[in-house]
Amino acid sequence: MTVARSPPVGQSEEKSDSGVPDKVALEGVVVQRAECRPAVSENYMKLKKLQIEESSKPVRLSQQLDKAVTTNYRPVSNHHYNVEYEKRRREEGKRARADRQQVLDMLFSAFEKHQYYNIKDLVDITKQPVTYLKEILRDIGIYNVKGTHKNTWELKPEYRHYQAEEKSD
Repeated sequence: MTVARSPPVGQSEEKSDSGVPDKVALEGVVVQRAECRPAVSENYMKLKKLQIEESSKPVRLSQQLDKAVTTNYRPVSNHHYNVEYEKRRREEGKRARADRQQVLDMLFSAFEKHQYYNIKDLVDITKQPVTYLKEILRDIGIYNVKGTHKNTWELKPEYRHYQAEEKSD
């Protein structure tokens, strides 16, 4: 049987003595099984008693306060950011469907700036309902499910103007 000591990866022998315990590896074949029990002495019993007491202590303790905490948090029926969102949503109202050609023009001009867009950005750009936008995108775009551009839309190859220019050369 062999006992081998090796310092942690990237450290030399001198540095491994500075507070970080070395890893010990045992190599060999098990020939016989043995069960070991500690010697039941007064010292061992004190150690076990301390371990049991430490493990039975609660990690967190509750604390009784003299007076109620009145700072910071109070219940509110509606938070200000929710009120602002609802107000903005009411002002905008429901998104009306624009003419299909107008939406296509907006989409093509957006895809001239960037190759990939997620649906939220396209909704913000076109100001169209999500279902209507997806209906149009299914005709002119590809939805990426995998890869680096996961969950984004891009134009189909036949609609990409930058590839058409390469072919005409």
